[in-house]
Amino acid sequence: MPSTLRKNASMQRIEETHGERLEVLIPRLINADGMRVAAIGLGISTSTLNYWCLKLGIVRQTVALVPGERLEIRGTPRFEGD
Repeated sequence: MPSTLRKNASMQRIEETHGERLEVLIPRLINADGMRVAAIGLGISTSTLNYWCLKLGIVRQTVALVPGERLEIRGTPRFEGD
């Protein structure tokens, strides 16, 4: 994420309301509830949520697993300035 990223007033308002950076909040909500429900919960459209993901560098991927197959994701997210 570029250090010159400027968050608009809506982005800043949501961060203040939820007390969490969008870079952490958005993936958590999408993983828990999906795009549509996450957007509704944030009070924005799914188009806006898609744009914010693009702007913030949030990568979304869909994975289909065979019954009995597992997917494991490892690592700790790192952000500039942390």
